[in-house]
Amino acid sequence: MSIDGVMPDYELEDQAVVTAPTQLRAMSDPLRSAILDLVLERAATVSELATAVGRPKSTVAHHVNVLVDAGMLRVVRTRRVRAIDERYYGRTARLFRIGKIDHPVIWENDLSVAAAEAKSAYEADVMMSILRHARIPRERAMEFWEHVLALVHEFSRIPRSGDAVFGFVAGLYPTDHPSLPDPEPEP
Repeated sequence: MSIDGVMPDYELEDQAVVTAPTQLRAMSDPLRSAILDLVLERAATVSELATAVGRPKSTVAHHVNVLVDAGMLRVVRTRRVRAIDERYYGRTARLFRIGKIDHPVIWENDLSVAAAEAKSAYEADVMMSILRHARIPRERAMEFWEHVLALVHEFSRIPRSGDAVFGFVAGLYPTDHPSLPDPEPEP
C-alpha cells in the first residue's frame, strides 16, 4: 500500500548522483537492478524480494547489503515478528543519475539489457519501440533529456496493477549517423 496513493510508501529523495565506481557496480548488477526497481513500488523485506525474484533469501540478502553499503538502499521501517525485527528496505532516491566517475567501470549498457529483455516481446510482435536521429545542439539535447527524465518519473509513479511488467528504456547519445548539409542560401 502506498501513502496517500503516492508510490513508494516511504520518503525518498527525488534523485541522487552516483560518483563512485562501487555505486555503479552495485546498481549495474541485474539482480540488484531488479531489487532497486521492486522497491520503487513499496518497501520490502528480504523475504519478499527473494520471493519476487525467485532467488534464495541468502543471495538476496547479500545483494541488499551491497546496495545498502553503496548508499542506494536503506531500512525505512521495521516490524517485530516472533521476537525478530523484520527490516523493510527502500531506495534512497527515486532516480540515480550517473555523474563523473574517476575510475573507468565496465557495466552492461541499459539499452543492451533492454534489447535482451525485449526479445520475447519482439518475437511475439508486441514490442513497442522507436528510434529517431536529429542533428541538434548539445544544449537542446540536454533540455530534451530533462523531459525524458520527467517521463521516467511519471512511469515510475504509476500505481502497480495488471498482469504484466513493462520495461521502459530511453537513451540519448551522439552518433555518426549521416545528416544533410546545411541548405545553400537562396540567391
